[in-house]
Amino acid sequence: MQANQYIYTYIYDHTESELCKLESKYLFGKEDKNKQLLSDIKVDPSCSAYIRKRVDIKLQSEIYLELIEKIKNEKIFVDDFKVEYVVLDGDKTRYNDRLDKLRDVGYKIDGNPEYYKPTTTFAICCYEDTWYFGTLLKNDFDWEKHNKKPFSYSNSININIAKALVNIAAQNKKETKLLDACCGVGTIMLEAFFAGNNIEGCDINWKVCRQARANLAHFNYKATVYRSDIKDIDNRYDAAIIDLPYNLFSCANDDTFLHILESAAQIADRLVVVSTTDIEHIIDKIDRKVIDVCTTTKRANANFARKIWVCEQISI
Repeated sequence: MQANQYIYTYIYDHTESELCKLESKYLFGKEDKNKQLLSDIKVDPSCSAYIRKRVDIKLQSEIYLELIEKIKNEKIFVDDFKVEYVVLDGDKTRYNDRLDKLRDVGYKIDGNPEYYKPTTTFAICCYEDTWYFGTLLKNDFDWEKHNKKPFSYSNSININIAKALVNIAAQNKKETKLLDACCGVGTIMLEAFFAGNNIEGCDINWKVCRQARANLAHFNYKATVYRSDIKDIDNRYDAAIIDLPYNLFSCANDDTFLHILESAAQIADRLVVVSTTDIEHIIDKIDRKVIDVCTTTKRANANFARKIWVCEQISI
């Protein structure tokens, strides 16, 4: 039996390209190509800021009319349905022809259509010279509500980066136990809870710990946030996400970074580290090796860049 397959479409700009591709690597085991990806791994588009749509493939054929015949033979009956044409890179089908194909598919489905509030949305698309038909799931962007959290700081990472960090750390495994090691006001924790991940947080600053708890409670997430130096955390985690201090609202230097990373390495198998400077020389001092690194910048300020480092234990 052929494994289920899914086509994903992406939207991102050049400032987010490296981060999106790194996230894709840890979600699917490969990078997207031309902002689209075919995989047998099922991921909810809303877990990512960059995935826009997922087509759950039901039927396929290299010959368009053969695909239409297959749809007819399925004898699909569903009320309140809609059909969308998903335009992928390399598809040269003209607009009027796409409308004709939507009608072709719609006429092969029994039931009443509903264009504005469908309960089921079907999709047709052409990917690498093969025609596909299936159901369509879109990113609902409900996670954008986290932008209205009670407490935030101008130097906090944005939601897009936070969601990517969670995906890189968890690797699409909900059972993975995560630690947000410098949680601040809880931006990363909010996205982890939204995606259904298991995460705890800690921060040495009592004020931001209180604000993180308030932000999480505001969205009805029940979380553990330790007001603690990370060296005093004695739980064990599969991965730690560490957004290092930026020396904007807190004092930070190489000794501080080394302390945080050394402590995190004692309690977590993998580290996903965010920095505004090159910290490879610090990572070299702990029992970890860099397996991936990427850079992301602010759209409005290309001079402010963050580096994301993925570190794993050194094999003996």
